Amino acid sequence: MRRLAAMIYDTLVAVAVGMCAAMVVIVTLIVLLSNGVLDLQGYEQPAELIQASTGYKLLIQVWVGLWVVGFFLWFWKRGGQTLGMRAWRLRIFSTVDAPMTWPRLIIRLVASLGGLGTLLVLFDFKHKQSLQDRLAQTQVLKLTKESNDHKSW
Repeated sequence: MRRLAAMIYDTLVAVAVGMCAAMVVIVTLIVLLSNGVLDLQGYEQPAELIQASTGYKLLIQVWVGLWVVGFFLWFWKRGGQTLGMRAWRLRIFSTVDAPMTWPRLIIRLVASLGGLGTLLVLFDFKHKQSLQDRLAQTQVLKLTKESNDHKSW
């Protein structure tokens, strides 16, 4: 239940990060289009061009996706916890003596399959590891209140 609660919390934060990232790139495009830096291509309003252009829509989606991916990777790398994991006293630990590298964290993110990889926890009675934990050689552990304090890291 803690993992589910942390996932819901993190989803809400990731949506907010995505919305802010989208706002930044859309406002930037509108300013550039309105001031003639970028061509309106025959459209009267910048919003019309952005909505009609596959290229601009793809740019916005990739930009937002990078920010959301960056949110998870940055928090996992910096402290082993996202904001939701911290709220629910969960943390990622390595199951091997290797450092937590960017490639391992990317494997963990991709293998999570948008949260579906966590369903494996329901069937792994012994280790309670998700798909992403198995592939990235990590595990998620519940922390005590004292060890959840960032000063103890």
